[in-house]
Amino acid sequence: MNICHREGGQCAEMAMVCLTDFEEYAKEHLSKATWDYYAAGADECCTRDDNILAFKRIRLRPRILRDVSVSDTRTTVQGTEISFPVGIAPTAFHCLAWHEGEVATARATEALNTCYITSTYSTCSVEEIVAAAPNGYRWFQLYVYRDRKLSEQIVHRVEGLGYKALVLTVDVPYTGKRRNDIRNQFKLPPHLKVKNFDGVFQQEASVPEDYGIPANTLDPSISWKDVYWLQSITRLPIIIKGILTKEDAELAVEHGVQGIIVSNHGGRQLDGGPASIDALSEIVDTVQGRIEIYLDGGIRTGSDVLKALALGAKCVFIGRPAVWGLAYKGEEGLREVLQILNDEFRLSMALSGCRNVAEINRNLIQFSKL
Repeated sequence: MNICHREGGQCAEMAMVCLTDFEEYAKEHLSKATWDYYAAGADECCTRDDNILAFKRIRLRPRILRDVSVSDTRTTVQGTEISFPVGIAPTAFHCLAWHEGEVATARATEALNTCYITSTYSTCSVEEIVAAAPNGYRWFQLYVYRDRKLSEQIVHRVEGLGYKALVLTVDVPYTGKRRNDIRNQFKLPPHLKVKNFDGVFQQEASVPEDYGIPANTLDPSISWKDVYWLQSITRLPIIIKGILTKEDAELAVEHGVQGIIVSNHGGRQLDGGPASIDALSEIVDTVQGRIEIYLDGGIRTGSDVLKALALGAKCVFIGRPAVWGLAYKGEEGLREVLQILNDEFRLSMALSGCRNVAEINRNLIQFSKL
């Protein structure tokens, strides 16, 4: 749990106490282009920053004298039990942070018995990820490509490998404008590639690249009918990631999906949209328990997890903090990040008077008088 700084030949130990410690370590040790890629928000980064600030605006109403001598953080997602309600959100290119990449991510999440949403843009293949952590609970994040056969092939691959759900990302008809990536002319280093599409794209030097695959591969014509198309080619549950309004939440339910991830893509797509946590309540009120609702964006502490659950999320997912854990010490670093969140969540629960996740509800939230 320590960072070693050489000072006059001595080793000064710095304990890793909270997620911010991992963030600082990652910023110091990753290359500028890699740090900027992970940290990037769209345009002025208002939404990225608001994801975190919005949690700080929410106040809790703790109940006391509730006998919290025994606590239980377990919950279920899509009927499967996980040890606590924090999973790994799909983020790209883990090999940029740690040489083993997604293989380390898979092992860490298997060890802590939680859910890992594998990104399409992984630097390890879905097969390598399954081989590394055969008993891990995994969902697969999917984009819809202009060439539907590409999407179809990967769906059948992950279904055959035992992935338990498909997470359809719907907020990227085009990639958001991330200024530092443009300034840095961000590209995957030559020794890394989007492993799931290895050999699929015969990349000619003349074709511009967009985050590891040829530009214009994503299909901006994607619409609700593609949800029906996806249902026609798979038996896996479909979870839609990137919903921020009650109108789209209602449409998701009407189209028969099994879950929603309330998400603004870590503030990397539309700048000026709501913080994820601020969008959650209207979606929960509209869905009324018909399907499960999850959230990503801005989770940095155990009390953030508690607030999201109190407002109706079944589980939350972390993106950037997972990458910071990898940057620190690979599998071991990510285990530490997850363990810290688990411990903080358990403590916040107890200090609010909750013994298990079933006791967490909206009465815990102080709705401030306007």
